[in-house]
Amino acid sequence: MEPSKQFCPNMMCSARGQIGAGNITIHDLQRQRYRCKRCKQTFSARRGTMFEGLRKPMDLIVIVVTLLSYGCPVQAIVHAFGLDERTVATWRDRAGQHCQRVHEAIVEQGKLDLVHVQADEIRVKGRKMVAWMGLAMMVSTRLWIAGTVSRSREKELANALLQQVREPLCAFAPCSS
Repeated sequence: MEPSKQFCPNMMCSARGQIGAGNITIHDLQRQRYRCKRCKQTFSARRGTMFEGLRKPMDLIVIVVTLLSYGCPVQAIVHAFGLDERTVATWRDRAGQHCQRVHEAIVEQGKLDLVHVQADEIRVKGRKMVAWMGLAMMVSTRLWIAGTVSRSREKELANALLQQVREPLCAFAPCSS
């Protein structure tokens, strides 16, 4: 637990959102709780994460979500870890919702360091069709920042992908089409 990297989540606190202000202390190491010196409120280290309110060990949850992200069947995870199918489905959904909120807060708000972006396309075969996926990745973090699909590998695919990459940059400087 690292109090200097936390901020008070209390909406009424004058120190809300201030990281490293020295107002956060460890309240309970065993239960992983912090305390704000200004408003005297305590909060969990899991607050604001997909782990908030869950009682299972974080390591187990991370392993399950990682296995799901690699395509491991839910039934296999249920059998291997002795979990309920609804629990695994709930963790999957919570992880997806949290990723969506992170995407909205960071990627869509243009809070990216887009010094180096790598783009590529992939040919995807489906039933009686072929499509092309254009993908763009921020090299420093390996974060996928844009993606688009087209039936043809034409200039429009590249332009659509580049437009998605440029959109976060427009938050910092005027962009022209």
